[in-house]
Amino acid sequence: MNTMQVSFGEKKDNAAQAEHAVKMSARDVKVFYGDNEALHGINMDILENEVIAFIGPSGCGKSTFLRCLNRMNDTIDTARVTGLVTLDGKDIYDRSLDVVQLRAQVGMVFQKPNPFPKSIFENIAYGPRLHGLVDNKRDLDEVVESSLRRAGLWDEVKDRLEAPGTGLSGGQQQRLCIARAIAVSPEVILMDEPCSALDPIATSIIEELIDELKGSYTIAIVTHNMQQAARVSDKTAFFHLGNLVELNDTREIFTNPQDSRTEDYITGRFG
Repeated sequence: MNTMQVSFGEKKDNAAQAEHAVKMSARDVKVFYGDNEALHGINMDILENEVIAFIGPSGCGKSTFLRCLNRMNDTIDTARVTGLVTLDGKDIYDRSLDVVQLRAQVGMVFQKPNPFPKSIFENIAYGPRLHGLVDNKRDLDEVVESSLRRAGLWDEVKDRLEAPGTGLSGGQQQRLCIARAIAVSPEVILMDEPCSALDPIATSIIEELIDELKGSYTIAIVTHNMQQAARVSDKTAFFHLGNLVELNDTREIFTNPQDSRTEDYITGRFG
């Protein structure tokens, strides 16, 4: 079989992965935009402290599914989601659930860095203040520093925290957005093509950061870059035409795919 040549990051062994609890799950999840069914009954478990990559051609439904995991599709007037999505066993589409709190627990980092038009400090401080996570300046300072350190940005910005976040480079802005997500103590971080607008050096820094962060967070990443999926993820899910075609350990997906559509995609026959 002519599978693509990829290099794989160091992954936990299967026994270690098996010990991880299910963090989020999807059962028969469908998404409709008006009368158009964009996702067709997705079933998936996402484990604690794993990185799962969603791959597939443009328009296959991978970003649509990612947005189901913190109800971002709620912001689209014509969108309707059916089925069950749970976080720690609780239905995130329950009408009694606080969606603002959900999006603190399940943070999102978008394709294009989107820092607030505020200082670097205030970009990080905004969420903890909003959610009442800190009640004094000292604690807030500690949260800001800790978040920037975890995002690998502290040493680069510690002397200019009052400078606008929009003045940072693209790669720094993306790490600022990751730090902003971390600051509210999430459990899951969703990343929608976080490196697509970045240069190779910035991309490498973000990938190293993802590997470090999975020790504390569950991460789901949408990427068009299959080499990136191979480098950063433990599991890979291949989407096609609104269907989840295959989900498996990343090495298995790229070296021994079970579905011919997966093989055709990763070998470049379509996409």
